[in-house]
Amino acid sequence: MTVMMAGGGTGGHVLPALAVARELSRRGHRPVFVGTREGFEAKLVPSEGFAIEYIRIGGLNRVGWRAAARTLAQLPWSVASSCRAIRLHRPAALFSMGGYVAGPPMIAAAMARLPIVAMEPNAVPGMVTRRLAPFVRRALVGFAETARHFPGRAEVTGLPVREEFFAIPPKPRGDRLTILVTGGSQGSKRINETVRAAWPLLREYPRPVRLIHQTGAAMYAETAASFAESGIEGEVASFLADMPIRFDGADLVVGRAGAGAVAELCAAGKPSILIPFPYAADDHQAKNAEALERAGAALTVRDRELTPARLVEAIRAADAKLESMSAAARGLAKPGAARRAADVIEEVAR
Repeated sequence: MTVMMAGGGTGGHVLPALAVARELSRRGHRPVFVGTREGFEAKLVPSEGFAIEYIRIGGLNRVGWRAAARTLAQLPWSVASSCRAIRLHRPAALFSMGGYVAGPPMIAAAMARLPIVAMEPNAVPGMVTRRLAPFVRRALVGFAETARHFPGRAEVTGLPVREEFFAIPPKPRGDRLTILVTGGSQGSKRINETVRAAWPLLREYPRPVRLIHQTGAAMYAETAASFAESGIEGEVASFLADMPIRFDGADLVVGRAGAGAVAELCAAGKPSILIPFPYAADDHQAKNAEALERAGAALTVRDRELTPARLVEAIRAADAKLESMSAAARGLAKPGAARRAADVIEEVAR
């Protein structure tokens, strides 16, 4: 059967959808994506060999009035384009990862009475998924509290995560504390600057500290040059391609709280200090971090509270309970999310 895949713009929407598409393709089905030429999907989807139909649409949440007006003007045309794609490919179901790119194809699918399966990895669903929740046949969620938005139709599956993360064994407590710092592939100026300012405090930490810091390209040169003189053991890199290996060697991870990052932390069973990005849509990163903190898997430091002293205070607090935080994180892990998503898509299509 053909399955239409909706969701794009960022890697957080595209990469999980690709994992599900690969599983569907392995089962003999034909995924067809709907996306924009400006998003990650325009490069990633064709490189994987999947078909893609393009629409023109922008965001509505936390954008200026001009951008919102442009999106509203584009919406009828993007819905019409999605309807044409449905008539052309005759899909048996629509799989949505949410985000503004998913809006028009979800509306078109509802109009065509096409069953919709939505994957919502954040603690609070995005605006598009919330508004179109009544038309969602089945919802695959990352947190139990998200299920209330889809009464009777939700299942906690987690987000597709590379199998290497699940294979990471628990790390025994050693003489030194290895901290992995990452603000994502592009880095975080706020986190980079705070960690750099915390170097003098970390030199005085009760046990030796080793830092592995992914800065992003923009701040790599200046951070790496200063780190060489910091007196702290470790490594500064603009990008870490071997992230499962880095997780394996880390006692504690410091970073943002996007759905993908949170899913990887749980899969690897890694304690974390989460600093939610304050401008994330619907403040969903804060909700993700709070869900992990309630489970005992993470500590949350809000961006507005982030100082070198506050960061080191959180590191001390986490260091005192690394083993219990690790167990709590691993208890939230959900392996096999892509396989389960394919199962559900097949069920609703039948």
